[in-house]
Amino acid sequence: MRSSNPVLGRAFNQRGYAAFDPTKTNDSPATLENLYNAPSASSLRTGRMTIDDVVTRTGILFGILVITGAISWSLNFGMPMLMLGVLGGFALAMVNSFSKTVRPAMVMAYAGFEGVALGTISHVYNDMYPGIVSQAVIGTLAAFAGMLFAYRSGRIRVTPKFTKMMMGALMGYLVLGLVSMIAGFAHVGGGLGFYGVTGVGLLLALGGVALASFFLVLDFDQIEQGIRQGAPEQESWRAAFGLMVTIVWLYMEILRLISILRSSD
Repeated sequence: MRSSNPVLGRAFNQRGYAAFDPTKTNDSPATLENLYNAPSASSLRTGRMTIDDVVTRTGILFGILVITGAISWSLNFGMPMLMLGVLGGFALAMVNSFSKTVRPAMVMAYAGFEGVALGTISHVYNDMYPGIVSQAVIGTLAAFAGMLFAYRSGRIRVTPKFTKMMMGALMGYLVLGLVSMIAGFAHVGGGLGFYGVTGVGLLLALGGVALASFFLVLDFDQIEQGIRQGAPEQESWRAAFGLMVTIVWLYMEILRLISILRSSD
């Protein structure tokens, strides 16, 4: 099965790693449980990616993001630094996504730029709606834990049909986003009522939270497949990067959803 995640898909679908048993592709929860209980790479010294590797790299990236985000928050950077963080993060995301070689320094640099962007924009939201950032962080952690539990327990299984549904939903989300943007311009010109624009924004935020949450399941599945296929340990940086992209997306959607709900109070 090919991945719907462009980051993890390049790593685990195009390289033909050995030790992948196609007859076990529907055993995701049990297999993941075994992977968690397996000895770490440091003890086996196989040079192949393990769950421990992915968790460690993910922790490093989020540590960088939190530190740079806290600095940006405390210094209250303005629009120039926000744009630097957004554009720099986007450029590095493209490089890391489509590069055939894993570059840990570039992945960590991406986390730094994302931290600058998130710290700055979170400060802006928190000024408008005090406490909203704490709510968004708690919501993101709850969604992550919930989807991980659903995946490991077998309540959600990744199948080709499920993947196609997610990709179709993503396309619909992008189209709706474009319609919302056009509607916003139309509203400014008097062509669409404010209620319609607000309704589309709320629908987009709800859809974004749901999509980002389900894409976490696709990430879990692709990481598991990479481990089963014997992906090199270096690929754990790419796996951590792909997971971070989805979690940042989820956080931003939850932040936007809460802001819409609180603005209507």
